[in-house]
Amino acid sequence: MSINIETPVQYLKGVGPKLGDLLKKRGIATVGQLLEWYPRTYEDRRAARNIASLQAGQFVSLSAKVLSVKNFNLGRTRRKIYEVVLGDSSGRISCKYFRVPYKGYFERFKDCRDVRVTGKVLLYRGKIEFHHPDIHVENPEEEVTDQIIPLYSETEGLKANKLSKLIDSAIDQVIDHPVAPPQTEYSHLPRAQAWRKQQILGVPDPLPEWIKQKYALISRADALKEIHKPPADKGDEYLNFKSPAQKRIAFDEFFWMELHLAATKMNVQREKGVPLETPPQRLEEFYQKLPFKLTGAQHRAIKDIFVDLKKSHPMHRLVQGDVGSGKTLVALAASVLVADNQMQSCIMVPTEILAEQHYLNAKKFLEPLGIRVALLTGSTKAAEKSAVNTALRAGKIDLIVGTHALIQEAVEFESLAFVIIDEQHRFGVEQRNKLKAKGMSPHFLVMTATPIPRTLAMTVYGDLDVSVIDELPPGRTPIVTRKVFENKRSKVIGFMQEQVAKGRQAYIVYPLVEESEKIDLKNAMDEYEKLKEQFPKIRFGLLHGKMKPDDKDKVMKSFRDHQYDVLVATTVIEVGVDVANANMMIIEHAERFGLSQLHQLRGRVGRGQHKSYCVLLLSYASGEDSRERAEIMERYTDGFKIAEADLEIRGPGEFLGRRQSGLPGFKLANLVRDVEILQQARDAAFELIQKDPQLKLPEHQALKTYFEAQKAQLTG
Repeated sequence: MSINIETPVQYLKGVGPKLGDLLKKRGIATVGQLLEWYPRTYEDRRAARNIASLQAGQFVSLSAKVLSVKNFNLGRTRRKIYEVVLGDSSGRISCKYFRVPYKGYFERFKDCRDVRVTGKVLLYRGKIEFHHPDIHVENPEEEVTDQIIPLYSETEGLKANKLSKLIDSAIDQVIDHPVAPPQTEYSHLPRAQAWRKQQILGVPDPLPEWIKQKYALISRADALKEIHKPPADKGDEYLNFKSPAQKRIAFDEFFWMELHLAATKMNVQREKGVPLETPPQRLEEFYQKLPFKLTGAQHRAIKDIFVDLKKSHPMHRLVQGDVGSGKTLVALAASVLVADNQMQSCIMVPTEILAEQHYLNAKKFLEPLGIRVALLTGSTKAAEKSAVNTALRAGKIDLIVGTHALIQEAVEFESLAFVIIDEQHRFGVEQRNKLKAKGMSPHFLVMTATPIPRTLAMTVYGDLDVSVIDELPPGRTPIVTRKVFENKRSKVIGFMQEQVAKGRQAYIVYPLVEESEKIDLKNAMDEYEKLKEQFPKIRFGLLHGKMKPDDKDKVMKSFRDHQYDVLVATTVIEVGVDVANANMMIIEHAERFGLSQLHQLRGRVGRGQHKSYCVLLLSYASGEDSRERAEIMERYTDGFKIAEADLEIRGPGEFLGRRQSGLPGFKLANLVRDVEILQQARDAAFELIQKDPQLKLPEHQALKTYFEAQKAQLTG
């Protein structure tokens, strides 16, 4: 049987059914997918040294002996740390693991074996050590001089050296010595399918020549071979991810995603929309009724939106801005233009309290202009809901603000032309499409208070036009942020008492709703009871995600109306809570939260005239990364700088949550490290779609076939 990239991996020499099943479970079903199991990093054995010579920040490889293997609990928590201590004639070093790579990983090292360790040297609490290095048992027969050795992510049941041999076999049969299949091998298949199978010889390279030449890309076959078998004199290039092979693979991964976004954007531009060409007559009056002047960034965003609304295809624009940057007023200004064109707008938000806030703002600023505003949520009474729906159908409502209630079948518009979605990451594609279907290809504006770094905006929102509001309105008081360890908690609570005595309000946020047997952390419900008992003169409220929506809204309204002094809560308050009198945010176990979440929580205060404070309470078990996050929060108030730092620390999948982000799982490409390659891939994809929107040109046929397969993976 001839071997090609679509051959099931079990038929590769050295695999067989049992190992084939194991590889399938790891996402490797074909020989082509095996070739795409890229090295995680490389070991430059020319750079080998001894333990005594190590310095923090170095990426090194060295031989040593295992002295001990143990595990212990971190501080007073149940979280385990695993430690492998290595030694050579010059000294010893600790290798720490905060999670088990796979079952049985540490059992390999218990009998004082000679190993090779590769990783970055860190300075941790005054001592140099490795965190999660690669350790593999040395093979006495293996040649170790003058080599660049690929290091693969090991998986249970498959050792790195076995994986390396399988990849060598695949390279030999598919790239170095491809064999054309006999005509009879695919004779049982339909004609078109048989023809396609016979074309798969070696490694297909679907990128057109003009793209490869323009961006200096080597062939895909050469890239796949060299990434697994790097030339001995190119160690620095491969360790720093600067080699031509790595560039080509990263380019490919970015390119297929960007081509999907470019095609999506082109389809939107071909869609017929409703151009709103009548100039806004009431806009100046709207500006005059505002108690403050809009910032330059807000005016720029409004201008972008107005230009889009006049076009004959629907607008698809993202407005991103930090907490309190004034995105809602930008949306309201746009709704004035829509109303002056005798059309309707709607704003959909994730929570009832946020819907009510937007409704009150719209009512305050738009109704004096004669623009009719309504509110529709799950708790709107039946009679009122019926009246709103009737008025909406009759065109007697210009702007409606609501929650998911807006996508119910009973809700019909006379002339919906403009859809605004706030905190859009909280809504699924299906919900957005249902709202879109209520109008004739309405213009779409999505807003987010989560600042997105440029690299992510080019990927997650690559099919949208982006407006950034990067200025805060004048008069906003900076929030004082401090990290404090748990032994100072009583002082923090004492300071909170002082603020409450002055008439201010505060939040105390916990990572858990209730006690957990698995995690030793304070929780909102228990601490709420303790605080009430300890401070009987302070009025405490409790808010958490397990409460019914109506109960949550009731608690939030009571806090907003100052019926509570302190709100004990979980992260349910992260979005959509605006209480100007609240000036203190205390975050317990701040080490359990990501940077973006900490910044969103901090944004709940500093919304009024009073000096505001955010205290990050850290447990002593906090690791170096937790302290680094807290220091970034102390240093920056700019959400975009925090977002860049967050992306570097956590990576894109964790930054947004992979399910919400829509990001493909890149095997090699890295959005932080490879931003220049990402920009090139984006430029190439958009240029290609501009040149050949339908991919009809002969030189683009191989690309079209491959793109359809990639698109199915991306959207499926």
